[in-house]
Amino acid sequence: MLYRKNIYAWEQWSRVLLGVALVALGFLGPPGGWIGWIIALAGAGLAVTGIFGWCPACAMIGRKPVE
Repeated sequence: MLYRKNIYAWEQWSRVLLGVALVALGFLGPPGGWIGWIIALAGAGLAVTGIFGWCPACAMIGRKPVE
């Protein structure tokens, strides 16, 4: 593995589920337009950090790697 995970397993699952929900809200929800795209992109980013188990924002604030 080229990186060390810095988020826990329960947090990974919650990020993936919330990310998928935000993508669905962005494309199918009431905001529409460019606001919907921003919501969908934020959800995709959240889901990707959940899939990989590494969050750059958590790394910047000094969160320790998960063993």
